[in-house]
Amino acid sequence: MSKAYIGNYINGAITTASGTRTQYVFNPATGVVSGQVGLSTQADVDTAVRAARAAFPAWAEMPPIRRARIMNRFLALMNEHKLRLAAAITAEHGKVLSDAAGEVDRAIDVVEFACGIPQLLKGDYTDQVSTGIDNWTFRQPLGVVAGITPFNFPVMVPAWMFPVAIAAGNTFVLKPSPTDPTPSLIVAELLKEAGLPDGVFNVVQGDKEAVDALLGHPDVMAVSFVGSTPIANYIYETGAHHGKRVQALGGAKNHLVVMPDADLPKTVDALMGAAYGSAGERCMAISVAVLVGDAADRIMPMLEARTRELVVGPGVNAASEMGPIVTAAARDRIRGYIDLGVTEGATLKVDGRGFQVVDHTDGFWLGGTLFDHVTPDMRIYKEEIFGPVLACVRVNTLDEALALINSHEFGNGVSCFTQDGHVAREFGRRVQVGMVGINVPIPVPMAWHGFGGWKRSLFGDMHAYGEEGVRFYTKQKSIMQRWQAQISKGAEFSMPVAK
Repeated sequence: MSKAYIGNYINGAITTASGTRTQYVFNPATGVVSGQVGLSTQADVDTAVRAARAAFPAWAEMPPIRRARIMNRFLALMNEHKLRLAAAITAEHGKVLSDAAGEVDRAIDVVEFACGIPQLLKGDYTDQVSTGIDNWTFRQPLGVVAGITPFNFPVMVPAWMFPVAIAAGNTFVLKPSPTDPTPSLIVAELLKEAGLPDGVFNVVQGDKEAVDALLGHPDVMAVSFVGSTPIANYIYETGAHHGKRVQALGGAKNHLVVMPDADLPKTVDALMGAAYGSAGERCMAISVAVLVGDAADRIMPMLEARTRELVVGPGVNAASEMGPIVTAAARDRIRGYIDLGVTEGATLKVDGRGFQVVDHTDGFWLGGTLFDHVTPDMRIYKEEIFGPVLACVRVNTLDEALALINSHEFGNGVSCFTQDGHVAREFGRRVQVGMVGINVPIPVPMAWHGFGGWKRSLFGDMHAYGEEGVRFYTKQKSIMQRWQAQISKGAEFSMPVAK
């Protein structure tokens, strides 16, 4: 049994956590321990932040075009090492290799966006804003910023943060999930190879101790987080208490509305991929299908048949459509929700609890699970399960579907499948959710648009990446200027006005 130690990356070098606590890292398909990750102490976090603070002045002073050139070299390396990164994701998370490669592609999109930072940092200028006075604004980096990221996207979600933050002139401390820590170190290696100065990007592995150390550190100016809603709320409140800028993306319960006129075979395809892709361990996974009118009776037999045919197996197998659950604890928690759904009275059409893979019986397996006749008062409807469980709710009209979605506490992503343009327009305008798909099951915006939900799916004012990300990681400065020749003699005690 290999138990290779997985450490931190601080000031351009791999380091060992100063404490003695470690956590096992598993291959979810086999259940075998593949390594031990060191859990950083407050002292480790302080070391990383001090390295980032020391690197900040020179990095912030570097012209944006030179920072962009380093990001451009990093972009090329990310493309070159895409399969290596995907393999590392599959080995520790379990998702199928093609899905892992897609995750890396999405990370690359944000890196590519960040290469345009000279244009993105341009400010505004007004000549002669008042007699003899000019006024302009520009944006400057914050300093040391931090990212706290989840297990489900160990490459993509950190890339929502650090490329934009670094390109804008900040230095960065990443605290990835200890469940799948290796990809973060590969990214650090590639950044160094691209020419990033030591200390600009740092990785501290760890758990709550490391998180709290970042939230309380006086030299960390901003914190970005992606994870569950209770933790997002905690991050937001604690970071704000310490005077930090905070962007905390929380949980979800994403709905896909199926209108009676939808192309049902294509809709089933969409539901299968969106509900069971990555074993449902996505914040943008579709976990509720809202079946309108007679669409319910027509689509349910198709959904049941396809769910039973779902190919579940090791992520490295090309035939696998869904891999294992990330940990044994997560699998057991999801099983508990399936038990609860049965107890609550939902109709269990496909039960994934007993699923196993031959020759991989120690893996963390669960089959696709499908419920019908779920009602809004059930916990399997209200709570985020974060697993391959699709709950089907029946309503009579589009208005009922919108009322159902808009009354939910989460507002991350939503989709509507229809061939009616008026329905599509009304749905998009009236739904109270941050990211909307029309005949698109997982409406994750592209890198230049930005990612973020509404309600209890986002704590903070700004979405991730895109121009919102540039604003989050910079502060605006306004300068008004005039020269001595334009200054009249005598003190002026009234409020200055344009003249």
